[in-house]
Formats: sequence, C-alpha cells, structure tokens
Amino acid sequence: MILAIVLALCAAASNALSSVLQRRAARSVAPGDSFQLSMLLRLVRDTGWLLGILAMIGGFLFQAGALTVGQLALVQPILVTELPFTMAFIWLLLGRRLDREAWTAVGALTVGLAVLLAAADPGDGTRTPHRIEWAIAILVTVGLMALLVSSSRAVRGPRRAVLLAVASGLGFSFTAALMKEATRAISGGAVALLTSWALYAMVAAGLASLLLLQDALRSGTLVAVQPGLNVTDPVASIAYGVGLFGESIRLGGWVVPELLGIGLILYGSIHLARPLRDDDGADAYD
Repeated sequence: MILAIVLALCAAASNALSSVLQRRAARSVAPGDSFQLSMLLRLVRDTGWLLGILAMIGGFLFQAGALTVGQLALVQPILVTELPFTMAFIWLLLGRRLDREAWTAVGALTVGLAVLLAAADPGDGTRTPHRIEWAIAILVTVGLMALLVSSSRAVRGPRRAVLLAVASGLGFSFTAALMKEATRAISGGAVALLTSWALYAMVAAGLASLLLLQDALRSGTLVAVQPGLNVTDPVASIAYGVGLFGESIRLGGWVVPELLGIGLILYGSIHLARPLRDDDGADAYD
C-alpha cells in the first residue's frame, strides 16, 4: 500500500509540473494567440515545454505503476493532490505569491483526502471482472456521460461547465479502471498488452475525457470546473473499484467521516481554483 501511495503522489506531482511548464511555455511563445501549427513548431523547440511533456509521460507511468500494485479506490483519490501540487509549482517556479486562503484550501483538501482514505480503508480486490461486467460498466458509464453532455447543451455558463466537468471526471475514473485492467496484461508480455482490448478502450476513454475537459474549461472558469472534476473522479473510482474488482471499503458509521472528507475536498477544490484565475479572466500563469 505504501508503494502505491508514493507512486500516486509522484503521478500527481508529475501531472501538476507538466501543466505548469506547458502552460508557461505556451504563454511565452505566443501569449493570447489562438492555436496554430507554427506555434506547435515553436513549442517543440522550447526546453520547458519538452520537459512538461516528459513530466506528463512520467505521470502516466507513475499512475500505471500505482494501479499495478494498489487498489483503484486508493490510487485515484490521491490524484486529487494534483491541484495543491499545481499551486506549489506556481509559487516555486512562477514566483506567484499565494495568499492565506489558498494555503487554507490546500490544507482542507489534504485533510479531506486523508479522512476519506482513513475512513474508507480500501481493501484489495478479490476478483477479475468478467467481460459481461465490463460490458455493463461501459454501457452505464457511456450512458451517464451522454446524459450529462446532452444536459449541458441546454444550459450555458457555469452550469454547463459543471456538467461537462462531472462527465470528464467520470470518464477519467473509468479510464483508470481500464488502465488497471490493461496492466494485468503486462505480465503476459508486449504481445499480450498490444492485443488487450482494455488498452485501446483506455486510450479512447482518456481522449474522450480530455476533450470533455477542454470543452468544460471553455464553458466556464476553473472555479466551476475543478470542484466537479476533483470530487467525481475519486468517488466514481471507489465505485468502480468495489463494483468491478471486488475492492472493499468500510460502510455503516464510517460513511459520516467519508462524506466529511469529500466535503473538505470539495471546499478545498473550490477555494484552490479561485487563485488560478482572476476575476477578469486572467490566468495565473500570465
């Protein structure tokens, strides 16, 4: 369990570093410009941007490693620490001073995560999902995401951003479940991995979730997007871990501190997202 926690924290830190480095590079190359092929060519020659890509690859590998040795219900909630790591890197690398509210939010999110994991106490999975179970999980997940996306078309502004963020969080959690399934094939060698259906389903789910996240960010600010994303991903991952892999969590009276932990994560996410974008829409990376 300790190794899984360390790898998950490394994944969160790598993803946060990737976001900060790539965003800084993009702003320095062509601030305020729309995306163009020439911009991409300039970014490829930027050392900071390339380091950001390496950090992103590292984050993927750390997450895969964590899911190989740990439970889905344990690993995915830890990844919400990406937001505090992002704030720390903004402070360390970009020299942006964070106020007391930001650090209070970091503490709330961290404590909330610790309370959630301590109360839930995720146990090892006891079985391998059958194809029919995966088929049901795919149908339910796609159905819920489709409902959220279609509902988002009927509204605008923050409400649309929230619905898309929840859909994206659900997609990312299911991507992690597929990643855990794909890592099982690694023991069979490269051929077994490349012929595993879960590998290609994972790529498709990840790309769809990323596109939904971009749409959410275009529809509203991080204040609207981040809380839904940060809460949906770990909660859905716990459900996938229990339902698909037979992982166990404590219920009964333990539900109260679990809900308290989720509430603190929600509070921290809301108040951490605020410093990332000013009231006039200016990004903290500027």
